[in-house]
Amino acid sequence: MYAISRKKGRIAPHNCWSSMLTSSITVAFGGSVGLEAPIVYTGSAIASNVSRFFRLNAHLTTLLVGCGAAGAIAGAFKAPIAGILFAFEVLMLDLSMVSILPLLISAISAAMISYFFLGTDMQFSFSVNAPFELAKIPAFIILGVVSALISLYYFKVSKLVNKVFKSLRMWWRIILGGVLLGGMVFIFPPLFGEGYVGLNRLLNNDMQSLLQDSFFYDWIGNPYLVIVITLAIVLIKCFATNITCASGGVGGVFAPSLFIGGFVGFFVARTLNIIGLGVNVAESNFVLVGMASVMAGIMYAPLTSIFLIAEITGGYALLVPLMISSTICYLVVRSFNRYSIYAQPLANKGDLMTHNKDKTAIHFMDKTKILETNFYKLDENAKLRDVVKAVENSSRNFFPVVDNENNFKGVLVLDDVRNVLFHPEYYDTLEVKKLMRYSEYFIADINDTMEQIVKKFKGVDRYTIIILDKGKFVGCMSRANVFRAYQNYIHNNSDE
Repeated sequence: MYAISRKKGRIAPHNCWSSMLTSSITVAFGGSVGLEAPIVYTGSAIASNVSRFFRLNAHLTTLLVGCGAAGAIAGAFKAPIAGILFAFEVLMLDLSMVSILPLLISAISAAMISYFFLGTDMQFSFSVNAPFELAKIPAFIILGVVSALISLYYFKVSKLVNKVFKSLRMWWRIILGGVLLGGMVFIFPPLFGEGYVGLNRLLNNDMQSLLQDSFFYDWIGNPYLVIVITLAIVLIKCFATNITCASGGVGGVFAPSLFIGGFVGFFVARTLNIIGLGVNVAESNFVLVGMASVMAGIMYAPLTSIFLIAEITGGYALLVPLMISSTICYLVVRSFNRYSIYAQPLANKGDLMTHNKDKTAIHFMDKTKILETNFYKLDENAKLRDVVKAVENSSRNFFPVVDNENNFKGVLVLDDVRNVLFHPEYYDTLEVKKLMRYSEYFIADINDTMEQIVKKFKGVDRYTIIILDKGKFVGCMSRANVFRAYQNYIHNNSDE
C-alpha cells in the first residue's frame, strides 16, 4: 500500500525473496502470525519488478502489483474470487472491466497452479452439513456484535503493544518479545505459529486434541471452563500476534484474524448452546462465520472474507449468515475506526493514498511541469516608471518584487496601480515597495508537497501561489494549471 501510495508501485527487488525467508523463520519458531501477508508482499514485489524490467508506467505497475497480491491469496487458499476482491478492498485498486481481466487471469492461474502442485485439498478440510435456518438469524447477529467488540479490542492491543515496544531498543524488543511469546505459547499451545492446525481441530470439534499439551487438558469435561479457556485464547492471541511483529518478527494479520474469528465463533456458539435459548446452533458453522466476521472487522474487507469462507468450504450454504455477521461487524468497527489495521499506520503518517483518488492524483503531479517562471520581476527599489515598462513588456497582471539577491519581497498587482499608470508626474516619485502586497497565504516553498501547495488555493481570491526556494523567488503555480494537470492525470490513468 505504501509502494502504491508513494512510490508508483515500485517495490525493492529483495522483497521477491526476503519476506518469504524471514516469515518462514518467524512462524517456524512459533511466531504467532500468518504467512499470507508475506506471500502477498512477495507476489506484489515480483509483479513490481517485472513491470520495472519492461519499463511500464505507474498505472500498469500498480495494476500488476494488485495482480501479484490477488494471485498470492488465490494460490494460498485456492480461492480466486477472494484474491480478486482482496485487491479491490485492501489495496483499493480501481474497479473497472479493464482491471478485472488481468486480476482474473492472475487469480485463476495461481489457483490452478496451487491445485496442480498441492492437490485438491483445501486449507480447512470442512464441509457444511448443518443447514442455515431463519430462526438462527438472531444468533448470527450476536456473533457479528461480539466479533466487532473483539476487533476493536485487537486495534487497542495493537496500539498499546506498538507504543510499548517502540520505546525499547532493538535487543530489548527481541528479548522481551521472545519471553512473553514463549510464555503465552507454553500456557496456550494453540497460539504457536499461524494456528491453522488448532483452527482445523476446532472446526471438527476436537477439543481434546486442541488442549492436549496444555495445563487445561483435565478440564475438558467442564463446559464452563472450556468457554473461559476459549475466550482467554482469543484475548491473548491478540497480544501474541502484535508482540511477534513489534519485537521483530515478520508476518501478517490474515491468519490471526481467521484464528481469532474461529475461536470467537466457537465461544459464541458454545455459550448460546449452554444458556439454551430454544435454538441449538451448529458450532462448526459459527466457527466459519466467526472467521469471516473478525477478518472483515480487522482488515475492512467484508467481501473478501465472505467469499473466502464460501470458497474454502466448497459451497455457499452459509452465504446469508456470512453476510449478516460480517456486515454487522464491519459497520460497528468502521464507526469507531476510520482505517483498517493495514491502513492505520500509513494514515497516521500521511502516506495513505490508495483510499483517496484525488489525493493520489495530486501527489503524482510533476511540480516542474506546473511551475510558471516567465515573470517580469521588479526590484524593490524600483519606481512607477519601471512598472510602466514592465506592463509594456509583459502579459501578466501581477509582478513579483525581489531584492538584488532575488529574495522575494512581495507582489505588485496591476489593478492596484492602474489609476496612476497614466500620470507621468508620479513616475519618479511612487516607489514599488509602497505599492506591493505581501501575504503568507499566497506563498509556498518549492519543497512543500503538492498536497500542501494545493491547500493554499482554498479561498475565493487565491488563483496563483508564489513558489519560493529558501526565500528566493522561483515561480508561480496557478489554479488553472493545477486543475489541468489533475485532469491529465485522471485521463492518462483511466481504465475506461
